[in-house]
This record gives sequence, structure tokens and C-alpha cells, in this order.
Amino acid sequence: MQKSILIIDDEPNARAGVVRIIQDLGCLAREAGDGASGLEQFRAHGADLVITDLRMPGMSGLSVLATLRRDAPDVPVIVITAYGSADTAREALQQGAFDFISKPFDLETIELVVRRALKLVSLEHENETLKAQLQTVQQVQTIIGEAPVMQQVFTIVQHVAPTKSNVLLEGESGTGKELIAHAIHDLSARHDKPFVAVHCASFSENLLESELFGHEKGAVTGAASLRRGRFELANGGTLFLDEVSTLPLATQVKLLRVLQERCFERVGGTQTIDVDVRLISATNAALDQMIKAGTFREDLYYRLNVVSIKVPPLRARSGDVGRLIDHFLDKVNRETGKRVTISHVARQLLESYAWPGNVRELQNTIEALVVLCDGHEVTPRALPAQIVGGAKPPAASAAPDDLPDVDQANLADVERGLILRTLQRVKTRAEVARQLGISRRNLYRRLKDYGVPS
Repeated sequence: MQKSILIIDDEPNARAGVVRIIQDLGCLAREAGDGASGLEQFRAHGADLVITDLRMPGMSGLSVLATLRRDAPDVPVIVITAYGSADTAREALQQGAFDFISKPFDLETIELVVRRALKLVSLEHENETLKAQLQTVQQVQTIIGEAPVMQQVFTIVQHVAPTKSNVLLEGESGTGKELIAHAIHDLSARHDKPFVAVHCASFSENLLESELFGHEKGAVTGAASLRRGRFELANGGTLFLDEVSTLPLATQVKLLRVLQERCFERVGGTQTIDVDVRLISATNAALDQMIKAGTFREDLYYRLNVVSIKVPPLRARSGDVGRLIDHFLDKVNRETGKRVTISHVARQLLESYAWPGNVRELQNTIEALVVLCDGHEVTPRALPAQIVGGAKPPAASAAPDDLPDVDQANLADVERGLILRTLQRVKTRAEVARQLGISRRNLYRRLKDYGVPS
């Protein structure tokens, strides 16, 4: 990628000489005749390296240096002056200049210093790339999922992330679609640019349009000033549209235009704004059925659905529930300063529950169990009724006294099966009572009711 270098000098001849050197090195050279306009150029276009004269009308080179150290500390600055002295050189270096060159200078000296500075820039870019690669690997690893269906998702994420393709994430609510969208962004070349999320269902039609595209002052009720929309805020990065199925048809038309032409106007405005945004959308609705019903545009669907990722529900991720329980348990314990554990029987019930609300429901349940736990262990007694009543026993343990078919049983039947099953596995009555979260007296009474000798 071609490096860009900004030269700030009030002497046209000196500036032209440096520009020729920069161009001979195969770099893009930009010029400014004073410090203020130089900083304006930098803010508008950026630069990999800045070369500034020390003494100029208005803002001095040291002021330019100080501003760049504050606003862009990773960009090296070379200071040049015809008034060289040990003190000024020391001051410039102390303020963070990469190097200091006195006029008159020979072109070989400038070339040597510029090459050294660009080498530093390249090394820093390589370092940032390696860090980004490490972070992206870690980002994918933080999405807990060893089930084959999740491994397939991770493979697609790693393949699609480096591209510019729009992605459609399809799956039930609570499956972690936004987390996967973050992973795609973090694995892409846009990882150092904004990731902006919009939950489309949270806004009315008028507010959503203003949210996405911004508005001019006075364009809508209460618009006391210009507001930039999410597309502008995400420029260069990624825009995540959650619940995209809720977009009104009028907004779908405007979104389609942005995807086709890469430009838009703010609400109430006439200025065309160019934008470079990668779009990741998510839906828990069947968009193909909405197309048949006339509530979602087919042309927009194909623009959004360049690459489709089906995010599986938690009930399809065999083995992942236990890992997620451990993850959320550790997280909430750290946040609350507690050391709560989950008994073996309670864990079995949690792992065998279908989790219709998916990962979000599991996370909220574990948080509630830890927060409300009076002791140090969560027992079956603390579990919500729908989990105890909705849990299904593992197929491998089909003992006569196993948990009954929950579709045909009431809560008393499930309780009886749970107690008898635990009694088969645990040696002492005291341990059975402890794991179930009931007193021994209550346990003995129940066993008597079941006809089990104590």
C-alpha cells in the first residue's frame, strides 16, 4: 500500500525539493504552506509521516508537533529548520519528534531519514496486524461452541470476514448473532474502524430513517441541530442491522439505494454523502416468507444475503450448555465477588433443559441463580419451575426410576423421579438432601410417601 507523507513548509522551493524526494521513493506527497493548513490536511486525509518546518508564520513546527503527538501519537514527525541548534534539536526530540534536520540539508540526508521513518511505520503496521490477528483469534474463541454446528459457523466467519461481502445472520433470538457480527468485524481489515449497531425494532419509521441517515437542522420535530446518522458514524467500518425484518418498506427502498450507490442524503438535506460501510444484518424471521407476503423486498434481500450464516439454537448444540454454564457462572461470581457452585443434580437439570430463549436465557438464569443464592451452592430447589418441569433425562441413563417423560408428567412426578434417581447415585441420605437442597426430614417424609425404606 502506497505511503502518504505530508510536507509543511512556508518556503515553496524547499517544499518542492522534499516533494521530489518523496515521489522518487514511490510515496504520495501532500503539501501545506503553514502549520494550520497542514493540520487541516492531516485531519482530512491523514498521513503515514509528517515533515514540518520549525519556524513558519502563525503556528510553529513545535506546535504542529505537539498537536500531532496528542491527536496521532503513532505518526512520526520529522522537524526541519534553518535555525538549527542543540537546544532546539533537544526540545523537538523531547516533544516526540522522530528526527531533526537542519537547513541547508542535502537530499541524501532527507532520503535516509525518511526511509528510516517509513521503516518504523511499516514495523508498527506489521505489529498492529499481528495484534489484530491475535485479537481476532481470541474473539472467535470467546464465542463458546465446540459443537460441530458451531464449528461450521466459525469456519464460515473466518472465510467471509476478510472480504467486503455483506452477511446475513439467521437464527432465533438469543443465539448470539451480534457476537458473531462483532467477530466478523474484528477479523476484517476494518477492525480498527467503527462497529455500529442499530436495533431496527427499537425505532418508529420516522425515527429509524433519521437514526440511519441522520438529519439536517430543523428537518424533523425537535431537530435543533444537524445530526449524523449511523451510516456516517460507521463510515470505513461495519454497520450491524439487528432485526432487519422489521424495516418498513419505505426504509427498505432507501437502504437498497445506499447499498447500490454507496451514497445517501440526510433527512431534509440535499447534499450527497459518499459512504463505505460493510453491512451485517440479522433476523429471526423467515425473510423468504416475508418476500412472498410482500412485506420485504426481494432485491434488498439479495443485497443483504450475499453470504448467509445460520446460527443454531442452543438445543442443537449438544455439549455446549455445560461449557456456557461454567463460563457464565465464573463471570457472575467475579462480578459479584461470590463463590457459588452448582450441585450435580441441578447441573443435570440445567443441561437437559431445552432453553427456548437460547444463550440469552441461559445467561440470565445463571446470573439470577448466583445473585439470589443465600449459600455457596445452587440446588434443584433454587431452579425455576419451568426448568425442573421441562428438563429431560439423558438418554443413556434409562433406569426404572429415572425422570418421567415431562410431556406426560406433572411437577410431583418429576420431583419423585429426581429424588429416586439421586438416591440411586448417591450413597448417603444426607448427601441426597444436600444436593437436592431440602432438609433430611423432608427427604425422609418423601421417601416414606414413595414407599422407600429409610
